[in-house]
Amino acid sequence: MGSRRRRRRIPRLPPVDDPAIGETLVSREDLRRRVAELGAEISRDYQDRDLVMVGVLKGAVLFLADLMRGISVPCEIDFMAVSSYGSQTDSSGVVRILKDLDAPIAGRDVLVVEDIIDSGLTLQYLMRNLRAREPASLEVCSLLTKPERLRVDLSPRYVGFEIANRFAIGYGLDHGQRYRNLDYVAALAQ
Repeated sequence: MGSRRRRRRIPRLPPVDDPAIGETLVSREDLRRRVAELGAEISRDYQDRDLVMVGVLKGAVLFLADLMRGISVPCEIDFMAVSSYGSQTDSSGVVRILKDLDAPIAGRDVLVVEDIIDSGLTLQYLMRNLRAREPASLEVCSLLTKPERLRVDLSPRYVGFEIANRFAIGYGLDHGQRYRNLDYVAALAQ
């Protein structure tokens, strides 16, 4: 008789002992639950539609990967990289496209997947740029928003969590390219 394979448990990340990591803003359990809810909602809304998900690099990669696993309708992905921060913790307001889409989006239903909406200046620029490419529809799914920091009129269709005005790290969000690998969202300690 064949032997039964034992399931290997995937270990949790050990707690990171780093003084730059402050209080937890969104736990791993809350992330998992809310991302699954967003996936189900997007699946209902985009039934029988031609969905292209545009991940905004680098911060949205983990969120996009987990979100896609919760979406039951066919979809494609593409990526854009835009920058307005550099190595600072405050948006410079100057937006640069570092990597553009690989495929045209004209006539397609486009869902921009963003890690965080802070001032909204970067996303406003990106939406204007994408709208000019004439998609059939253009919506936003953002993991996090900071309503008190918003400086422009933006209404993302899907929002994971609203957070206080703290610099967030973890689950794809970084400070100086570090902390993206945390499986929760924390505040950068001041």
